[in-house]
Amino acid sequence: MKIAILPGDGIGPEIVREARKLLDRLRREGLPIELDEAPIGGAGYEAAGHPLPPATLALARAADAVLLGAVGGPRYDTLPRELRPEQGILGIRKALALFANLRPALLYPELAAASTLKADVVAGLDIVIVRELTGDIYFGEPRGRRMTAAGEREGFDTMRYAESEIARIARVGFETARKRQRKLTSVDKANVLDTSMLWREVVTGIAAEYPDVELSHMYVDNAAMQLVRAPKSFDVIVTGNLFGDILSDEASMLAGSIGMLPSASLDAHGKGLYEPIHGSAPDLAGQDRANPLATMLSVAMMFRHTFGDADVADRIERAVRATLARGLRTADIAAPGESIVGTQAMGDAVVAALH
Repeated sequence: MKIAILPGDGIGPEIVREARKLLDRLRREGLPIELDEAPIGGAGYEAAGHPLPPATLALARAADAVLLGAVGGPRYDTLPRELRPEQGILGIRKALALFANLRPALLYPELAAASTLKADVVAGLDIVIVRELTGDIYFGEPRGRRMTAAGEREGFDTMRYAESEIARIARVGFETARKRQRKLTSVDKANVLDTSMLWREVVTGIAAEYPDVELSHMYVDNAAMQLVRAPKSFDVIVTGNLFGDILSDEASMLAGSIGMLPSASLDAHGKGLYEPIHGSAPDLAGQDRANPLATMLSVAMMFRHTFGDADVADRIERAVRATLARGLRTADIAAPGESIVGTQAMGDAVVAALH
């Protein structure tokens, strides 16, 4: 099991350090785990003058799976666009053809009070957002900035999807729904965007291959509203890159904290990049305050989706549940009056609960 470790920037090295404790524990138990580390994002720029150094990409290509922390920080804001830390993430997704992003939003019962919504609205929440990751407006061409004939600055980006790109992510959505409650919601903006009109046509066509899955369509603005009005009405959501980026962050707050949500970005053969969905939180870096649970849960997703070891994945998830049941909380998930532990203490507790 060759795993490339890319800690990144901000709190990335701290949260990845706790996830490595899990991997080291599993290696001591006898799993053939091989770990290699490399810089990405701002750390990549500082080490090699680029957010995705060639050596880092080579390591990621050779690995079976990639564990990523987070990238970015205000110190890099003045860099040219092509050298900004975020280009490291976009670049590795494109280079490894990681087109399918799975983002589960699960509310642990112990964290109901940490959600921004009433407990009766979110209790029992368990949804998955399937986001297309290598197309859409983030990668569409042409793009850029220019001066108009009127002499003012103008920025432009292109939202673009090919039929084959829509079809392959739709199938991931249907397959994911088939393993759960067999209910899939496709989110688009087909009342306005030609891209979304094609999206809806293709997804509807693919539905014929999955007669056992109930398909519904929803406009993205309504989906955003329903996620806070009736989030438990969803099971699996499939959507494009831009809409998925926004909706998955919205869903994170239903689960109590963005620090609780892992993610998997997969290619067509199950190779994946695993990371928490939160950012680098530079204001927390080096203070032992970050929540490592999303990163540790990303390791669970790694074993489930890339290594096909549901037993190890279940063990990690049970260890997280047991740790929360003991009352341990980092600051982002602590209710008023609850005691707070640091990043290292939370990570140690999860490893100790791994049975």
